[in-house]
Amino acid sequence: MIHYKTKEEIELIRKSALLLSAALAEVAKSIKPGMSTIEVDAVADKFIVENGGVPSFKNYKGFPAACCISVNEEVVHGIPNKYVLKDGDIVTVDCGVFMNGFHADSAYTFAIGNVAENVLRLMGATKASLYKGIEKAIVGNRIGDISYAIQEYTEKERGYGVVRDLVGHGLGRNLHEDPQVPNYGKRGSGPVMKEGLVIAIEPMINLRKKDVEYLEDGWTIVTADNSPSVHFEHTVAVGKGKADILSSFTDIEREEKNNPELNTNY
Repeated sequence: MIHYKTKEEIELIRKSALLLSAALAEVAKSIKPGMSTIEVDAVADKFIVENGGVPSFKNYKGFPAACCISVNEEVVHGIPNKYVLKDGDIVTVDCGVFMNGFHADSAYTFAIGNVAENVLRLMGATKASLYKGIEKAIVGNRIGDISYAIQEYTEKERGYGVVRDLVGHGLGRNLHEDPQVPNYGKRGSGPVMKEGLVIAIEPMINLRKKDVEYLEDGWTIVTADNSPSVHFEHTVAVGKGKADILSSFTDIEREEKNNPELNTNY
């Protein structure tokens, strides 16, 4: 069942989303080689809590941290640990915030130092595909229009692997709600989008093949061929004629550019 939100509820989700975006900007400010992923998680966790939010992922089905932090071939759901970031790594920080009764969800992939050119191109294409999908999140379109736009841009035009096992989703009072929002599919398929629908659009794109494997920790999902994977995500309200992006990358991108340890050439 799809739960449509009122305008007032969408504004509450926006507050959660903007706090989340600010937390990811704090990560962008501090992330660097020599930092462990558990230290990265602590930055976001502390910021969210100090600003009146609750990390949505923490204790969700037993997940032990505020953020999923996935490095290089890890696609999603990486558990923050003692792994120390190094020059050449790419790091996805995927996080949620619960505040005023509503969840928001967003993810951003960072490039640490001298990242390979083909991986930087993958980052650029994945981020661009997020906005290609968002352009289709308008009243009267179908979910498949979002899916098709992402797949067309990344897989069909550029030869990357679009992960099938993991999808975007509705969200609101619950972290995961209907409908599912795949990153692959046919135009004109799936549910018709109506005003009041809030969804997380989140392309997860592999450098080579689409196939993934699940690690024994019960959470971490990696590419089957060990190629790098990139993930960007926004919380979006479907709108009349234009989608309303409730989260924001503006402050994240500013801090990313100001951090000399990060590579923004993508």
